[in-house]
Amino acid sequence: MSPNSITWVGMDAHKNSIKVAALLPEQAESVEWTEDTTAEAIRRLARRLQRLAPGEVRCCYEAGPTGYGLQRQLRAGGVACTVIAPSLTPVQPGSRIKTDRRDARKLAELFRAGLLTEVHPPSESDEALRDLCRCRDDVRVDLLRARHRLSKFLLRRHCCYRQTKHHWGSRHWAWLEQLRFDDAMSQTTFDSYLLAVQQLAERQRQLDLRLAEFGGQEPYREPVAWLRCFKGIDTVTAVCLVAELHDFRRFRSPRQLMAYVGLVPSECSSGERERRGTITRTGNRHVRRLLVEAAWHHRHRPALSGPLRARREGQPVRVLAIADRAQERLCARYRRMSQAGKILPKTIVAMARELTAYLWAVLHPAAAPTRS
Repeated sequence: MSPNSITWVGMDAHKNSIKVAALLPEQAESVEWTEDTTAEAIRRLARRLQRLAPGEVRCCYEAGPTGYGLQRQLRAGGVACTVIAPSLTPVQPGSRIKTDRRDARKLAELFRAGLLTEVHPPSESDEALRDLCRCRDDVRVDLLRARHRLSKFLLRRHCCYRQTKHHWGSRHWAWLEQLRFDDAMSQTTFDSYLLAVQQLAERQRQLDLRLAEFGGQEPYREPVAWLRCFKGIDTVTAVCLVAELHDFRRFRSPRQLMAYVGLVPSECSSGERERRGTITRTGNRHVRRLLVEAAWHHRHRPALSGPLRARREGQPVRVLAIADRAQERLCARYRRMSQAGKILPKTIVAMARELTAYLWAVLHPAAAPTRS
């Protein structure tokens, strides 16, 4: 179909309203109106677009807190809809006026010109698992803050744990449970902080069990089992990686995946000057954190611990070979960069970037050997 016969629609979606701007073929001015966000209103919007346009209709709106419900409802109504990455939408430096009407019309014009970047939406199942993983990450952050509050309260009371180097183990918990304070106010504060830590630790444990349960079901069972063959990646990390990245087919090369998680160097080069800076830190920060945490485990010499050996039982030889190669390469990179005097965080980030390529080689269908 000719692009001149397509109706391009930009939508500025909010919680209670959707501003719509439609660019009809061979018309200079856009057709604009406002719709509600109820299910019936979106079905009415789909019917109106089909009546208004003489040919194909293509809609778009920016990704945001409203999620992918609008896209799914429009597609169910027979209207093509694309979700756009807002951080990659071109912005005019001199523009100082921003309204819903202008935003909707600008999206339609940029969509027609092919200047927008599409977001690959997850399926409803993938989105549900991703929300569960992020819920677990929120609990992890809350637990860390609760532990900090309790430890700093004890520090102010000159109560320091010195029996072992590691805190929050069984001996540390036994020491906490026997602590008592002379005044009632301090005891009440301590009990409240300790209860918060206990509750959050139990919540995290329950969520870990649920993630392990869902990660053992189809279609996540196989990719999760493959990722668990890597050093530093166990069930929770593997499930979170699969949920956050969902469809590996959208990454045509390891470099695309590295750029998606923000592990490639930033660059500001012009003319003969070439200048590279720190990593971009764009894209999915959850995946970036998990990859960096996994990379820390590869500082040590390649070896198979008991738990890792158990996780690798029954897995494909191709996956095991890639995981073994990752251990050797990442450890060698760590030693080489450390001997060159590179700071440790920079070394770990470089290892995480290389680890990303090995994960792509395991999970991308194009990287798997063809079967005759």
